[in-house]
Amino acid sequence: MEKVTMEQLPELFEAIALQYKENADELCKMDSKMGDGDLGLTMKKGFGGLPEIILTMEESDFSKKIRKAGMEMTDLVPSTMGMLMGTGISYGGKALTGKTELDAEGLVLYLEGFAAGIVKRGKCSRGDRTVLDCIGQAGDDARAALNKNQSASLAEVCQAALDGAKKGMEATKSMVPKYGKAAVHANVSQGIADQGATAGLVMIQGMADYILK
Repeated sequence: MEKVTMEQLPELFEAIALQYKENADELCKMDSKMGDGDLGLTMKKGFGGLPEIILTMEESDFSKKIRKAGMEMTDLVPSTMGMLMGTGISYGGKALTGKTELDAEGLVLYLEGFAAGIVKRGKCSRGDRTVLDCIGQAGDDARAALNKNQSASLAEVCQAALDGAKKGMEATKSMVPKYGKAAVHANVSQGIADQGATAGLVMIQGMADYILK
């Protein structure tokens, strides 16, 4: 796949939603040890609602359609993680201003914008053991792949992003949590990936399922 068009956006987010549906129980299990235990359900509901939101939205601008979808997700699941991910989607869409489709460069811009949204909403930094460590690394590696080869395909950049997301998630195993209930239970977090970062990987995996098929 060389690009994702406006008409294909619902299908892209449907693939992401499917990943959250399949991983909901595992995310809830992880979250029960260091959070509220509802992460999987929140992500399943939030991303599960996006395909229909995008499909029925009356918006002809590619960037604005994604931005508005992210904002609607924050209303659908107004939890901490729901707000972070919804804001990430919205900022990712904003980074695509002027684009009419998601190509290799667009994916890099989207992921970088997504990470910027998380920083803006969550007031967090890389290394704080959050979803940012996963998404930020995905964006970094996607950018590196494109810089190395300006002719890189969407699939090649997506694979780099997926590899980066896995690397970012793995890195959280040695980080000390600074936010929420995870910070209170920091003693049990060592050697275990952050549940937010894991949720971030699920999203990137869903994107890859669609783009790399």
